[in-house]
Amino acid sequence: TSRSDQSQLEMLNKIHFPIEIFSDLKKTCEDKGIIFFSSAFDMKSLNFLKELGQVYHKIPSGEITNLCYLRQIGNSGKPIILSTGMATLGEIEAAIEVLEHAGMPRANLTVLHCTTEYPTPMIEVNLRAMQSMHEAFGIAVGYSDHTLGIEVAIAAVTMGATVIEKHFTLDRNLPGPDHQASLEPSEFKAMVLAIRNIEKAMGDGIKRPSPSEEKNKPIARKSLIAATAIIAGECFTEVNLAVKRPGTGISPMRWDEFIGQVAQKDYQKDELI
Repeated sequence: TSRSDQSQLEMLNKIHFPIEIFSDLKKTCEDKGIIFFSSAFDMKSLNFLKELGQVYHKIPSGEITNLCYLRQIGNSGKPIILSTGMATLGEIEAAIEVLEHAGMPRANLTVLHCTTEYPTPMIEVNLRAMQSMHEAFGIAVGYSDHTLGIEVAIAAVTMGATVIEKHFTLDRNLPGPDHQASLEPSEFKAMVLAIRNIEKAMGDGIKRPSPSEEKNKPIARKSLIAATAIIAGECFTEVNLAVKRPGTGISPMRWDEFIGQVAQKDYQKDELI
């Protein structure tokens, strides 16, 4: 009943979607190949969304301690995305236990690291906390990003995020609470393209020459060569051997092996040994 509460209620009354529009939104998403889902903030809304047949259930950060709400979502049989803004690791663990006891397989859960501040200061992002949740619970993790720009969301993907949530608007100057901390279409597109490139770039983690590198090895690497003319029967020494490109001959890693050996043939200067 405070003035601030009244102001927020007035704001929400101006921008809320009528309930009948959700069916149209869901159909539009399906026509465009987009998965539709919405976050419910109360039991009535949750039941409505379940009846609407959405594919995922998204638990907003503020509901992570709402026991009855968590139980209702946990028995839905749908994959669940849990946002964890303002939560401790213990509170997240308790919420996961409620969801599991209600029937949710842990494999159906993705937990999003989040800082509930709009926009989020960079110093309070703490991306490593996302990895901590993955290590603690052995579940898929993601990042709900309220920072300005796109770099933190991209960094989260390199650290293992499988889901990125980012606010989207057609115009940051529109009236309403979230537009200023949202991405406009060109920025959102740039973020998605960057994430897709990062996904390709992550690879399998095995350190080995890539297919395109193989052709460059002879050009970039070096071989043992004759630093001076060498006569058959002469010993290889640190004076008459050198290391130069190309890398099509004997590896310089065998230098010690060749020092003191007898040359089996004549070599001209700069000839591969």
